[in-house]
Amino acid sequence: MADIRKNTVHTLDITGYTAEGMGVARLEGRVVFVPYTIQGEQWRVRLEKVNKNVAWGRGVELLLPSPERVESSCSLYGRCGGCQFCHMTYAEELRAKSRRIADALERVGHVKLDLPPVLGTEQPYRYRNKVQFPVAQGKRGLSVGYYRPRSHDVLDASDCFLQPRAITQLRSVFKDWMEAHNISAYDEGTGRGLIRHLYVRTNSRRESLVCVVANGDSLPHHTALTDTLRRAEPALAGVVLNTNTQDTNVILGDRYVTLWGRDWLEEELCGLTFRLSVPSFFQINLPQTQRLYQAALDFAQLTGTETVLDLYCGIGTISLALAKQAGQVVGAEIVPQAIEDARENARRNGVSNVEFFCGDAGAVAQRLTQEGIRPQVICVDPPRKGLSPAVPAILASMAPNRIVYVSCDPATLARDVDRFRPLGYCAVRAQGVDLFPRTAHVETVCLLSKLRAEHHIEVDLNLDELDLTAAESKATYEEIKTYVLEQFGLKVSSLYISQVKRKCGLEVGRNYNLPKSEGQRVSQCPPEKEKAIMAALEHFQML
Repeated sequence: MADIRKNTVHTLDITGYTAEGMGVARLEGRVVFVPYTIQGEQWRVRLEKVNKNVAWGRGVELLLPSPERVESSCSLYGRCGGCQFCHMTYAEELRAKSRRIADALERVGHVKLDLPPVLGTEQPYRYRNKVQFPVAQGKRGLSVGYYRPRSHDVLDASDCFLQPRAITQLRSVFKDWMEAHNISAYDEGTGRGLIRHLYVRTNSRRESLVCVVANGDSLPHHTALTDTLRRAEPALAGVVLNTNTQDTNVILGDRYVTLWGRDWLEEELCGLTFRLSVPSFFQINLPQTQRLYQAALDFAQLTGTETVLDLYCGIGTISLALAKQAGQVVGAEIVPQAIEDARENARRNGVSNVEFFCGDAGAVAQRLTQEGIRPQVICVDPPRKGLSPAVPAILASMAPNRIVYVSCDPATLARDVDRFRPLGYCAVRAQGVDLFPRTAHVETVCLLSKLRAEHHIEVDLNLDELDLTAAESKATYEEIKTYVLEQFGLKVSSLYISQVKRKCGLEVGRNYNLPKSEGQRVSQCPPEKEKAIMAALEHFQML
């Protein structure tokens, strides 16, 4: 029996990939995760952390390389947490993502589909149309860049091959401006310092919009900044100051001031024009987004007469695309500003057969049911955590012929596919689309069809008891515990999770895990577990 302890070295064969893109090997029944390795390779691996059923290692010697291995051209690769697949060919990356989707659907969703290849891109670099740079002052000076893996340590990044060169140039002169005028960076530990993030959005017209996120209501030397940015990028459309004075990991605050120019860009998508302000959600890869939405339209099989319900509609991108082929579209989104933007986008594009409601997805669906509206097609595009447990039953009660599910996480998609089966809906098609080349993320469109056309399910639900708004605004404590255990091998308590959530400004129960008596001592979450919980909160898009 091998000596399986920390710092021991073993010869291992890489047999697959994790959801985060790490290579997977096995050592006497124990799963070993090894980053920056490729399926089919053989490595000498040093174990860095060992738990009962899982271990984490680092490749120290490549014994049998894969023909798909390439040399990364990024000097920051491995130190920056942005990319996971730059050490392999793009073809191998697409195969890994396809396998990830298939495995999730089969193991979690209990459905085996004949999946087509993931739709890749002709240009896997310089595709990001939005970047949010954290800013920090460290031992090596000012850093404007990206977080190191699984940390809030900011790595100064002079360039990133995933972002347009305009963003690279704007970031460079912004950093120069901070240094020239001795502008302080925000310190997460003390809550002091001014600049928290630099936000840059671009569009296909090569215009740019800059937003400075500050720990205050004013920006010193802002005229010098706007002049510097305009000289660096003549197509700059505007410069905005966002104020965020909260002790939180949420990037944007709720106050905006336009320092120069305008506070929005316009973008064309699927033959429609959308106005994008700083907080507007819009997919970061425009060409691949058009392919994603086209796949959703194909799965919807619209003839021009259907009523379509689009849940989690955001600023109305999918809703308006559906409206071009449907009789009537109803969009729902819980964020009020997004609904305002969606209505304005419909007006701007002259789309009259669409109506938008602000509210929780399940509550809006239930309301429409009570009004006798029975959509033939339902489209959902939920956040990474997927649908809350009550929503599949609500949607099934509306008896649509088809449900088109757009997902950014194959695992939560597969979980929800499994929830729909006993309700009479089965996954029949799926298509992966690579919106995030060189990273481990992948989008999937899945078609669920009603098993028997004459059958539908009546569900009587008390929305007050379900509290769907709260359910969809956060992952459960059990989901957070499971993620931390799977990814970090750590067991964390509800007490520790609630402590970290409070620190991040997230809502917890009024008396949840507080001392039961005055003076009672409550254990505090250790730093290692706090970092793991923070990673889980970011994974579930709660930060």
